[in-house]
Amino acid sequence: MKSATTIHAVIGTEDVEVKREAQELAAKLGGSGDFGADVIDGQADNADGAAQRIYQTIEALNTFGFFGGEKLVWLKNANFLADDRTGGAEATVTALEKLTDLLKGGLPDGTRFLLSAGAVDKRRSFFKTLQKLGEVKVFDRIDNTKQGWEGGAEMLVRECAKAHGLVFEGDSLELFTLYTGGDRRTIENESEKLNLYLGKTSRTVTAEHVRLLTPLSRSGVIFELGNALATRQLQRTLELMRQLIFHGESEIGILLATVIPTVRNLLLVKDLMSRHRGLRAPSNAGFFGKDLERLGEDAIAHLPRTKEGKLSAYPLGIAAMHARHYTLPELMAALKGCLDANVAMISAATEKEVILSQLLVRIVGGGQARYAA
Repeated sequence: MKSATTIHAVIGTEDVEVKREAQELAAKLGGSGDFGADVIDGQADNADGAAQRIYQTIEALNTFGFFGGEKLVWLKNANFLADDRTGGAEATVTALEKLTDLLKGGLPDGTRFLLSAGAVDKRRSFFKTLQKLGEVKVFDRIDNTKQGWEGGAEMLVRECAKAHGLVFEGDSLELFTLYTGGDRRTIENESEKLNLYLGKTSRTVTAEHVRLLTPLSRSGVIFELGNALATRQLQRTLELMRQLIFHGESEIGILLATVIPTVRNLLLVKDLMSRHRGLRAPSNAGFFGKDLERLGEDAIAHLPRTKEGKLSAYPLGIAAMHARHYTLPELMAALKGCLDANVAMISAATEKEVILSQLLVRIVGGGQARYAA
């Protein structure tokens, strides 16, 4: 069997990064010479087109390079490997099985295979074969509309910070992660900005640095609103609410996407902390999941989960860092107030912005504005 380094794959939904990495890798593998590369266009309109390109790849892999030299076969920008109609068609699957068998059997001496592709169904044997026999690099775009996206985004931030020699202090890591919204290019650009701003004298990034230099993404504004609510900053909360409305967010959308999740998470962790005295606010939101797991499944069965069934611990960790600002009765009353506001927005004649503003004042305002029990 040939060395694993004869098989390479660069895949993922982060198109720009996939193309950049694949181009650089092709140059290193010999894909820039006039006779050293055989490039197959991986763009197919249907299953028959996909099968044709796979068979072209197989033929190229079975053909020796000119003058017996080294050769790179590059299946470039393949768009038929996802879990969709084309990727699941019999013609595509049959052709991929033959390519998989060829890779398992070993490539001819001096031949290297490079695949670059967008979305790939990672459950199929073709992908598993690539992982087993070759070097696979995955650049998937983070979907910040899904629960738990913050964990993957934080890993990207850490990678960029390490490359620049930056150290995030306190809650600056969470803040930067949520400001940049999980977008790889934004993370890289904003990390470079922090690097240039700090210079050689300091490598420590504070929350003040993030707020000064990093523009807010939509998810960043939503996070800041939730953060201001959780830390009982009334003026800041109302300012961010108006900012979201100005940029087209609906009042009921703000209520459902930001206010209710923030209050709910604060209530959940406050309740857990009151019943489990050993559970404390974490220094980093990413560490809270392990603390929760130590409580046992019975204690955390009611907590929110991702679609994959994993504990959605990161937002709970953020809530735990701020839960001290509220009492348990306040949070219970606040959640009831959210329900009342939701009903009022649907049925009452009062302006929705007025309803939302009043709700936030009552939640954040403290002693002078409490809900009735």
